[in-house]
Amino acid sequence: MPPTLSAISPSLGPTTGGTIVTLTGTGLTGATSVRFGSTPASFTVNSDTQITVVSPVGSAGAVAVTVVSPAGTSKAVTFTYVAAAVPVVTAVAPSNGPTLGGTSVTITGTGFTGATAVRFADVPAASFSVNSATQITAVTPTGNPGGAAVTVTTPGGTSAVSAAAYFFYAAPPVLTDSAPAQGPASGGTVVTLTGSSLLNASVVRFGATNATSFTIVSSTQITATAPPGTGSTQITVVTPGGTSNPVPFVYFPAPTLTGLAPVSGPTSAGTVVTLTGTNLATATKVTFGATVSAFTVSSDTQITATAPAGPAGPVSVSVSTAGGSSASLIYTRVAAPAI
Repeated sequence: MPPTLSAISPSLGPTTGGTIVTLTGTGLTGATSVRFGSTPASFTVNSDTQITVVSPVGSAGAVAVTVVSPAGTSKAVTFTYVAAAVPVVTAVAPSNGPTLGGTSVTITGTGFTGATAVRFADVPAASFSVNSATQITAVTPTGNPGGAAVTVTTPGGTSAVSAAAYFFYAAPPVLTDSAPAQGPASGGTVVTLTGSSLLNASVVRFGATNATSFTIVSSTQITATAPPGTGSTQITVVTPGGTSNPVPFVYFPAPTLTGLAPVSGPTSAGTVVTLTGTNLATATKVTFGATVSAFTVSSDTQITATAPAGPAGPVSVSVSTAGGSSASLIYTRVAAPAI
């Protein structure tokens, strides 16, 4: 029986020839000739079902490929000659992404028809799809931090490297510290984040909420303003290299004052005043007017403070904590009676 052909791969190549083509079929062991149209080609019989052949020079268009053996000539499969120009890459977007790979990139240029390979610094793309003669979508492979030349190979050749044909791999951001690591539930705390690979940060998040604002100071430092929040949360930074590890931040509720006992005392210092309220455990300051007093935190609802000396009359008493400052209550200093 004559040989048969069932598949050809690849099925196109440049008119200059030289494409290594695999022919699949049956009865190929005794092949004496492989022809592209009427032109014989150099070939190697790999097995009874496979031949490897090098396409000869041809003219643009489709040509019938046949195998000849003593038993006869196979039916033809089609190979298409392409008058292909060398491809050119003019843009890569986005032009950066993480070293872990996985970024979907749109490559723009010319001469992409029949592309057989897309490489990032000589590493094959994880996958790619030819959308048109001027556009390819490719998924980046893993890479090393820094620039990677992007090249496209077609039957017409491999694109040259140019400034527009680069993808920049970014190392993943790392956070090592946040200071302060706490602030009021109302937000507004300016937090200094320390770490590495923080340049080009696009987002700073407190939990799922974006920072009110942030400033990139250097590759190792960012300052971010905390948004409003509650309880314990995690701060992360997003860059082209990915999302950082989290560092903790705790929101404290604002303190309240509900009572003073006693509510009055002498103008001299020394009266011990009990302040009651809520969220007092992190108290950092108790003030009588503009004067800071000595104090002791008894519990989250109670503080004892020593009233400082001052002129007779009412004075505002407030408490400052990690959650902010309380509203004031009035303590009245009473002058000693005159004799």
